[in-house]
Amino acid sequence: MNPFELLKNAKAMQEQFAKIQGELASVRVTGSSGGGIVKVTINGQFDLLAVDLDPIAVDPRDIRMLQDLIVAAHSDASAKVKELLKERLGPLAGNLPLA
Repeated sequence: MNPFELLKNAKAMQEQFAKIQGELASVRVTGSSGGGIVKVTINGQFDLLAVDLDPIAVDPRDIRMLQDLIVAAHSDASAKVKELLKERLGPLAGNLPLA
């Protein structure tokens, strides 16, 4: 294959990747746990944007449970973003460790 053609393809892929990265900054994904009593919202770059707690989740005698629910909700949201990345990146995601 022509080395100049490879460079052209690499540049096009880089531009496509940069465009997708910009789009992902505006994506909002919500994950939940505990039947929806804990929800977290992250963007496509995995930045935590919001935590929404149902008052029933806040039991001062069981802080450990609340912590676990927040972690589980974040994991749920992260899995959704990873799935979105695979869809948007398509073949570009082939070599990326998204799972």
